[in-house]
Amino acid sequence: MIDARRVKITTQPVTEPLTTAEVKLHLRIDHSAEDTFVDRLIETARQQCEDISRRAFITRTLTAKLDCWPNWSFELPYPPLLTVTSIKYTDEDGNQSTFSSSNYIVDAHSEPGRIALKNSASWPSVSLIDINGIEIIYTAGYGAAATDVPDRYKAAMLLLIAHLYENREAAVVGQGFSSQALPFGLDALLLTDRGSF
Repeated sequence: MIDARRVKITTQPVTEPLTTAEVKLHLRIDHSAEDTFVDRLIETARQQCEDISRRAFITRTLTAKLDCWPNWSFELPYPPLLTVTSIKYTDEDGNQSTFSSSNYIVDAHSEPGRIALKNSASWPSVSLIDINGIEIIYTAGYGAAATDVPDRYKAAMLLLIAHLYENREAAVVGQGFSSQALPFGLDALLLTDRGSF
């Protein structure tokens, strides 16, 4: 699998899985004075929950980089995979070419999704630039709408948002100091489908 640290979001999600109104109802907020803060918590919780679950909730475009061609196939981080836009490679002289989609199969059924070389094809034999010679652009996520995101991930976000709203500092004063752990149940909601990726 491609190291997730070598994948960047190139087109951000156009919406969030939860609306401000949904979150305010969950938090029992009946005023608009903190709407901007609530919106920041929604984005923060989505990013954190995606990082923990290693998934893309709302559709976005991602760019992955590789230094060399794999043996036969490779997996793409942040499922579910929707489509592969292109595979490009740059030779040692700096010339970029597109690897034809007729040479590979996109497996969006598996999680994480993968790209496999067809039996009749082979990877280009040119010498690549030293690092990041291969670029894969793809889209991933459950869909473009909030309703596409599974409820368990929304529930996890609500747990985390409530925790962040109530605990705005790393420690609270009581009988001395005690750090606030993440809410109970968050891992159970987010790690169910993660598997080994």
